Amino acid sequence: MDLEDLDSPPLDGAGKVWLKAMTRPQLLAWAQTTLGARPMQAEKIWAGLHRHLAATAMALPGLDADLRTRLDASARIDALALNDVHTASDGTRKLALRTDDGAVIEAVLIPGVFGDQARATLCISSQVGCAMGCRFCLTAKMGLLRHLSAAEIVEQVILARRLFPETWISNVVFMGMGEPLHNLDAVIAATRILCDDHGIGLSARRVTVSTSGLIPAIQRYVAESPARLAVSINATTDEIRDQIMPVNRKYPLGALIAALRALPLRRNDRVTLEYVLLADLNDTPADVERLAALVAGLPCKLNLIPFNPHPGSEFRRPAPERVLAFKAALQAHHLNTSIRATRGDERMAACGQLGRVPGPEDARPGRPSPPRSRRPPGLVLV
Repeated sequence: MDLEDLDSPPLDGAGKVWLKAMTRPQLLAWAQTTLGARPMQAEKIWAGLHRHLAATAMALPGLDADLRTRLDASARIDALALNDVHTASDGTRKLALRTDDGAVIEAVLIPGVFGDQARATLCISSQVGCAMGCRFCLTAKMGLLRHLSAAEIVEQVILARRLFPETWISNVVFMGMGEPLHNLDAVIAATRILCDDHGIGLSARRVTVSTSGLIPAIQRYVAESPARLAVSINATTDEIRDQIMPVNRKYPLGALIAALRALPLRRNDRVTLEYVLLADLNDTPADVERLAALVAGLPCKLNLIPFNPHPGSEFRRPAPERVLAFKAALQAHHLNTSIRATRGDERMAACGQLGRVPGPEDARPGRPSPPRSRRPPGLVLV
């Protein structure tokens, strides 16, 4: 569906329209055309969803009973249900959220933005599982079960705001389960909805979408989304990146960096380059020199992520002093470099720890097991 096309509005499994999957222009047009709502009533529907965080049509403020009834009959407001909340000792909360078809996705609320405990970053998911196969990530072991709709993506933010009204969610990062740019239409729509000043109203500079490096999708994303871009590099040679990120076999490191250099970035914008540090694999002095040469002249900031272990993992986190030395060596090359603090790892809520490996209990009689991996169209990994 074209992002501004209303010929085929987004539908749930029962044929109801996903209200939270529509951008504001889409929803206003749909409400007036399909429901016969007046322009001001259509605006109240949008505000009720994204400002007042109404959970049902009957709870939408400022609408007459007849319009609420018609809306309830034809459209869907809720997109996810809360399954559980796991709280770590550092205040990080992992939200387990259930979809209509019984899948469970995870979002993580991380308090303490810029040292302010009243502000938080919400890390959200874009897929149930992931097809990319990154060996350092637990979600990859699930394979890809399906994409999330834009409504299911946006709902993660709305549910978190509803659950924790005392916390100002000022930042949202698409760094949970899934490869966001493999689900490009839904993710672009979701970023537009989240950044709409008439609704949730997040600053576009506070919404970041992370990708493993799907080059054609990156180019479209930058052209169509208001949000910022982060790219997982994680290696300085194709040999190592091929091993830990199979996507590199389709979109090699050199081609990826060249594509980033060619992006029409807004003035003063920088691409965030994420680098998961794996002990004795990609954290050597030689890696520092190669990384500095690779990104020289690219408007970027480097975010180092010490590996977070999970069951069955073959990698180790480098010692803290080695992480600090890696950062210092990059800064000596005048590169803007930070270290992502590990948060929530005791509750499997840190970067790379979301999801679970499907077990025998997931199989149902007469129901085939879900595919372990579905690759993006045209992405053939050899």
